[in-house]
Amino acid sequence: MQFKKTPLLICLLWVFLVILSLASRSFFPIDETRYATVAWNMWQSGDYLVPYLNGVAYSHKPPLLFWLMNLGWAVFGVNDWWPRLIPSLFALASVFITRKIASLLWPNQPSIKDNTSFILIGSGLWVIYSTALMFDMLIAFFTVLGIWALLLAYKTQSFKAWLLFTAAIGGGLLAKGPTILLQLLPVALLVNFWNKNPKQKLGAKNWYLPILYSILGGAFIALIWAIPAGIHGGAQYQHDIFWGQTANRMVNSFAHKRPIWWYTAILPLLLFPWLLLGSFWRGLFKKNSIWQESSVRFCLVWLVPVFIAFSFISGKQVHYVLPLLPAFALIIARVISVNEVVTKRDILPICIAFVALGAALLFLPYYAKSHGVSVANWVNLPLWLGFFAIIIGVTIFFFSTKIASNMVAWLSASSIALISIAMFVLIQTAGDAYDIRPISYKVRALQAANVPVAFLGKYAGTYDFVGRLKQAPDSVESDTVLAWFEAHPNGRVITFFKRNNTPSQAGFTQDYKGKVIAVLNYDEWLKHDAAEQTNSDTP
Repeated sequence: MQFKKTPLLICLLWVFLVILSLASRSFFPIDETRYATVAWNMWQSGDYLVPYLNGVAYSHKPPLLFWLMNLGWAVFGVNDWWPRLIPSLFALASVFITRKIASLLWPNQPSIKDNTSFILIGSGLWVIYSTALMFDMLIAFFTVLGIWALLLAYKTQSFKAWLLFTAAIGGGLLAKGPTILLQLLPVALLVNFWNKNPKQKLGAKNWYLPILYSILGGAFIALIWAIPAGIHGGAQYQHDIFWGQTANRMVNSFAHKRPIWWYTAILPLLLFPWLLLGSFWRGLFKKNSIWQESSVRFCLVWLVPVFIAFSFISGKQVHYVLPLLPAFALIIARVISVNEVVTKRDILPICIAFVALGAALLFLPYYAKSHGVSVANWVNLPLWLGFFAIIIGVTIFFFSTKIASNMVAWLSASSIALISIAMFVLIQTAGDAYDIRPISYKVRALQAANVPVAFLGKYAGTYDFVGRLKQAPDSVESDTVLAWFEAHPNGRVITFFKRNNTPSQAGFTQDYKGKVIAVLNYDEWLKHDAAEQTNSDTP
């Protein structure tokens, strides 16, 4: 493979991934639907300073993603595809910035730059979240932007590099808040650990003061929005964005939900398939250690402190470590570069993993049918998907190339193809189970007919954007439903039932995540309520 072709191949893989994702699904509830609804409320109200959800100022996330959605709608018109394209664009940009980081770290080894690109875009977690409407890909982008700026500042001491670092901090603060400082400051402050150049003396004047100025400058960028937003949003919103949400998240993060080793245990899945590559482990334990290299130490300082911090925070989510994947990719690419030749034994674990996954996909329909499992309609899963995974594993083994860079590209394409196609098939097989379009369109039709709609429980804005609702459904509780119906006798209530307990009289039902969504009018609710009372009285 010629190295100059790598950017084109990366773009082609990205296009394949994005098109398949856009074609396979709508917005996933409840996170994607909620964020789209906040942006939709911003669009409807014309208030671009304070985000709102259900008429209340939404302080849980900064506004950058919502602004970007509205910017695209202003250009292309309101549509479903633009919001989901935003994280994909940031994912692609992050891959190319990571290439630049690799070029600065190993200028004389272009294969590392190319391998890094393929490793990052083909990693399991990156593939899945490249098309997810969430904030983590934005923070990943500003992380690699800040890391690149730090390296430029280290090598050139240029004012432009520090301005870029400032912009990365400011953008990160507007994207997801102070977590950008956790991502960037370890590398910046621990410079004496990774700087092994005796000629490069870094002290307060030429390093630590510029870092301080960049932090202040980034905070100033965020405050340009936060101060007027706090004034406009009121005292509670002002408290939440400046203190309340940060403090609450710190408390909730130590709620002891997941053990300290959880991220370490799932690393093979997050970084699939790279930790199964034998040449990685051969390079890792080779006698001529690479761990004393300044470039490798730089990546470790970027990776290890943040990974440890996230491991101690017990409120873990898989997507929290997304900004660390570029650092993982750089280290894996450098370790792989120790061995220029990939053997059959090196790729055997990956081939076995593909074949085992294929066998599992073949077994799932049989298992679901024999055990009555209805998750995602596994019983209808097509057999060709399992055979596809097995064919990939066999093909990799028998038609693999010995050149490491070519093998990395081939494995990346295989990973993207399998994960993307598997997600497409699983979502299509699931039918309406993860698609809230039918219920959203039903609510829109009811509202268009001037029929009031309420949601039983806490409403998270799930149907507003997809249904292009002009008004959010009311939120009611079980003990207030009858009072709401008295005030709205022609109204409808949205509620959920177990599949074996769905009222036959419901005018509208839809499968949803193993349950059933039902829309009930007043008479239907009374019949359901009476049936529930009868069942509860039965000994």
